[in-house]
Amino acid sequence: MSHEPRDSALSRWKGLGSDEKGLHITTTNEIADKIAAEHGLTKVQSKAVVEAVFSAITAAATSGAETSIPGFGKFKVKDTPEREARNPATGATIKVAAQKKVAFTPAKALKDALNK
Repeated sequence: MSHEPRDSALSRWKGLGSDEKGLHITTTNEIADKIAAEHGLTKVQSKAVVEAVFSAITAAATSGAETSIPGFGKFKVKDTPEREARNPATGATIKVAAQKKVAFTPAKALKDALNK
């Protein structure tokens, strides 16, 4: 495991999968490719690592637990209550059922990296 300062670790990921305008959706394959190149793993191994991380976050969320990744942020499950809304096509009032959602709160290091 690398013991780099958080800012340099975040800066290595800057521009991952971006085009000239910096607009691009990064895929799990692109993240896995980057990890494979930086850590001498095969693409299959690094893809398994990425998927394991996402599975762990998903498992924590489904159990209602918070996942905190220092230097990156927190994933937390929040309950949204039942509410009334309007169907924009008909204008009719409908009830939207209560549900759970995952909220992400970025860490200070991530916020600082975004606002450089």
